[in-house]
Amino acid sequence: MNQKHQEDLSHIRSMMERSSRFISLSGLSGVFAGLSALIGGLYVCQLLEQNGINYFEASSKEFSLSLIYELITTGVVIFVFAFFFGIVFTVRKSRKDNLPIWTSSTKNMLIHLAIPLVVGGVFCLALLYHQMAVLIAPTTLLFYGLALVNAEKYTFSDIKYLGFCEIILGCVSLFYLGYGLIFWIIGFGVLHILYGLIVFKKYK
Repeated sequence: MNQKHQEDLSHIRSMMERSSRFISLSGLSGVFAGLSALIGGLYVCQLLEQNGINYFEASSKEFSLSLIYELITTGVVIFVFAFFFGIVFTVRKSRKDNLPIWTSSTKNMLIHLAIPLVVGGVFCLALLYHQMAVLIAPTTLLFYGLALVNAEKYTFSDIKYLGFCEIILGCVSLFYLGYGLIFWIIGFGVLHILYGLIVFKKYK
């Protein structure tokens, strides 16, 4: 009898979680987002070399405005690819688990995720406008981390740990200006891959 009650409670708990949290996030989306960031980072290194800049040896890194715009464009392309993979693997996982994709939990998660991201995007534009591009990489890490922590209550709780790591990395990056690309690759590349593998193994 007690076993039946435990099974009922477990079933009720599972139903409540499904209704209150967006649980269709796939670990593979994190892995592919990380791979996109790594490939993008390598492309940026090559792009800098083409412009006569050895990123890892130059003590002073001053980029032309056209190069900065090209770097931003690369970042946008990486984001689009990461977003695309996120949608593909989320839809795949939802169909596999027979779960609806667009629910109130999905809406709440996206809103809480979007607010810090939009504010961070505006802040980055302001930094670019005031010719303070050296702060853009730490800023993206900080606001992205805040967005993940803010959205955690509507999806897997594991995502907050990725958010905390991004925030810590962004804070450290503030004291090593000029090496933002390295921190950016670690934050959006390596950490995403590690997070994706952990989530995939835990919730597969």
